[in-house]
Amino acid sequence: MCAAYFDQFKIVSLVALTNSSMMMILAVVVSLLLFRGTKLIPNRWQSIMESIYSHFHGVVKDNLGAEGLKYFPFVLSLFTFIVFLNVFGLFPYVFTPTVHIVVTLGLSFSIVIGVTLGGLWKFKWNFLSILMPDGAPLGLAPLLVIIETVSYVSRAISLGVRLAANLSAGHLLFAILAGFGFNMLIAGTFLSLFPLLIMVFITLLEMAVAVIQAYVFCLLTTIYFGGDTVALH
Repeated sequence: MCAAYFDQFKIVSLVALTNSSMMMILAVVVSLLLFRGTKLIPNRWQSIMESIYSHFHGVVKDNLGAEGLKYFPFVLSLFTFIVFLNVFGLFPYVFTPTVHIVVTLGLSFSIVIGVTLGGLWKFKWNFLSILMPDGAPLGLAPLLVIIETVSYVSRAISLGVRLAANLSAGHLLFAILAGFGFNMLIAGTFLSLFPLLIMVFITLLEMAVAVIQAYVFCLLTTIYFGGDTVALH
């Protein structure tokens, strides 16, 4: 019996852990191993890691300034963690935790809560001024506070849903096209190579999506830190 398309999203228990938690541990271990390069003349992997390090250092410094560089290790660690989870999920029989909305929303809500606590710690009650736009009529204050509060909370929802939705759609597309190509190969028609060529293209596209979605997630995280924790906007 063929597996259903949604079987790839099932969380199952493996020994004392689940497939989801095992992949998260693997992503952390791989990240630590790849950032251990200390050679004076870097090899290929160390050069890639140094390029990623340098790029995110520039992104954090441009968005947060010198004061915000204390958040750079967190942003870089978050990127490597998410990007390895996304890329590993493209391999056959490998579970992708970031296709589950509970995982991505857990990450996004944790970040927004951390940003909020950091803003309250630094700006005290002045932090609540982000809920009331400058120059707005005082009579509209209750309505504006409600709107801004919903908008503030929705950032966490959109941050998590964007990551899970893009990866879930890509994995479903993989499964559908793979089944279609397998059926055409069995039929033995001369068009059987066409879906295989499409699979090659989709694979390259999904690899790009896996990296881009991790980058967007971390870039928005940096912007949130800059707008609510380092300085009020």
